[in-house]
Amino acid sequence: MLRPVRRIVTGHDSAGNSIVLSDGPSSHVLENPTQEGRGLTDLWRTFAAPADNSGNDDAADTQVTLAPPSQGSVFRFFQIRPAAWDGDIGAEERARRDAENFAKMGATGAHDSGSTQPGMHKTDTVDYIILLSGRVSMILDDGEVDMEPMDVVIQRGSNHAWVNRGDEPAILAGILIDAEPI
Repeated sequence: MLRPVRRIVTGHDSAGNSIVLSDGPSSHVLENPTQEGRGLTDLWRTFAAPADNSGNDDAADTQVTLAPPSQGSVFRFFQIRPAAWDGDIGAEERARRDAENFAKMGATGAHDSGSTQPGMHKTDTVDYIILLSGRVSMILDDGEVDMEPMDVVIQRGSNHAWVNRGDEPAILAGILIDAEPI
């Protein structure tokens, strides 16, 4: 199960005063029930730059997809389950699961299905990723980087995957901003 994320959204009343529009767990979740400890919780999206702060609509109330809208951004938490939880799964089943997971996120084209590394993908974004808890490694085409809580990655449209060699889900925060393709 994904850890619920409390989301406090501010806005303005009819007199222009700042108010809390909502305060509670984000319901914008993409989780695979067969893979406990893995998934996305979207917190907010923008649809243009500069962003439009008018109105009181929930900008995250849309389909949860890997990439942000064109000219926009997405702010989310995501969890990476321990690799050991999948220790009994063969390469063929892992490839099938990867393809299924990327399809659920509307990101079939981002998935590097030719890679031997599970979960390898590339998006036309600049991503600010912060590891909040647990341990995770970022796998690149040439090498990998181990991360500890509060480490930050500026991921600039490069092919990458995540692997959690620990024994509990790793929780990361990500801000993905639409970018020109490489």
